[in-house]
Amino acid sequence: MSIWKKFGLFMSTIGPGLFLVGYNIGTGSITTMASAGASHGMVLSWAVLLSCIFTYVLIVFFGQYTIVTGESSLQSFKTYFGKRISGFVLIVLILTEMVSSIGVMAIITDVVKEWSRPLTASGEGFNTVLLALFFGGLLIFLLFNGKYGFIEKLLALFVALMGFCFLLTALMVVPDATMVIKGLIPSIPADANAGLIVAGRIGTTMGGVLYVTRSITVKEKKWGIADMKLEKRDAFVSSFLMFFLSISIMAAAAGTLHPQGLHIENAIDMIKLLEPLAGRFAISVFVAGIVCAGLSSLFPHYMLVPLLLADYENKPLDLSSRRSKAIIVFYATLGLVVPIFGGRPVMVMIVTQIFALFITPLILVLMTILQNRRDIMGEYKAKPGTNILLAGITLFTVFMAIVGIMGIMAII
Repeated sequence: MSIWKKFGLFMSTIGPGLFLVGYNIGTGSITTMASAGASHGMVLSWAVLLSCIFTYVLIVFFGQYTIVTGESSLQSFKTYFGKRISGFVLIVLILTEMVSSIGVMAIITDVVKEWSRPLTASGEGFNTVLLALFFGGLLIFLLFNGKYGFIEKLLALFVALMGFCFLLTALMVVPDATMVIKGLIPSIPADANAGLIVAGRIGTTMGGVLYVTRSITVKEKKWGIADMKLEKRDAFVSSFLMFFLSISIMAAAAGTLHPQGLHIENAIDMIKLLEPLAGRFAISVFVAGIVCAGLSSLFPHYMLVPLLLADYENKPLDLSSRRSKAIIVFYATLGLVVPIFGGRPVMVMIVTQIFALFITPLILVLMTILQNRRDIMGEYKAKPGTNILLAGITLFTVFMAIVGIMGIMAII
C-alpha cells in the first residue's frame, strides 16, 4: 500500500475528530487566543493545555458510551431523563449555535474587509454584506449537495489549510521559546478582563455541545466495540490538533503585539495591528487561516441543528430535506446580522463561549449518571477512578463559569 493510500485511510478513520476540530477552532478560538496572546503573551498556555487534556478525556467518555449502547447522548437523555431535560439541553445548544453563527461570519467578513483595503480603489475594502452573502451562499451550496462523508472530507481540507497557515505565521513571528514554557505554569493575570479571556478559552474547547456532537458523529461512523482503540486515537488526534492550532495562534499574537503593549478589542484589530509588525505576506497567510477556520467552523454550525434534531427524533440525518435546508438557510442568514446592523463580534464570541460552559456541567452530570448504570453499560460501567476524574472536571467547568461571570462584571 502506497504512503498516500495509507494517509487517506488514516484520514478516513479520524473523521469525527476532524469534525470537532473544525467546529472548535473557529473564529471564536482565534479571537480568544489572539486576544490572550496580545494582552498576556504566553502566560495562559496552561489554560489551553488543561482544556485540551480534559477535552480528550470527555470526548473519549462520550464516544465510548455511544459505542457500547448504540445511542447518542441526546437520545439517552430523552429516554432516561425525559423530554423536559433533554429538550432544555437541545434548546440551549440551538441558541448557542445561533449566536455563534452571527459572530463567526462577522469576524470573517471584518477581517477580509480590513485585509482587502489596499486592493480597492476607495480604500474601503470589500463590502461585508456582499462577503457574508458570498461565504454563506458557498456553504449553502456545498451543504445542499453533500452528505456527511463529503462534509468530513471538506473539513479535513479546511483544517489542514488552517493548520498550515497558522503554523507558518507563528514560525515567522515566533516569540522566545521560554515564553511558552513559562506559560504552562498556572496563573491568572491581574488585568480586569483576564478572567473573561481564561473562561472564554476554556469555554471554546470544553463547551457541552462538543460532547453531545461527539456521540452523534461516532454513531454516524457506526463504530462498535472493536473500534474502541480507534475511537481513542481519533480523540487524541482531535485534542492534539486543538492544542497545536491554539498555541500557534497565541504565539503569533504574543510574538508581535504583546511586546508592543497592543491589545485586540475588535476583529479588525488583528489585521491593523499585526500587519505593520509581521508584514503583508505574513498577515495574508494569517487571514487565509482565519477564513479556513471560519468556514470549517460554519460547516458544523449550519448542519449541527439538523444533526441534533434528527438525533433527538432518532431519525437519519438528511441534509436534503426541506426542514434541513430551511435551517441551513436561516443560519446562513444570521451571518448578515453584524454586517448590516453592526456590533462587536470579538466580545460576542468570547461571551458566547462562556455561556456554553453553563450547560456543560448539566450534560456531564447526566452522562455520568448514565455511565454508572450497569443495566445500560454492563461491564463498561464507569469505574471509581473515572468517576473521580469526571467529578473533578465537572467542578472545574463550574469554577470557570464563575470566573467568566466575574470577568463579565469587571468590564461592565
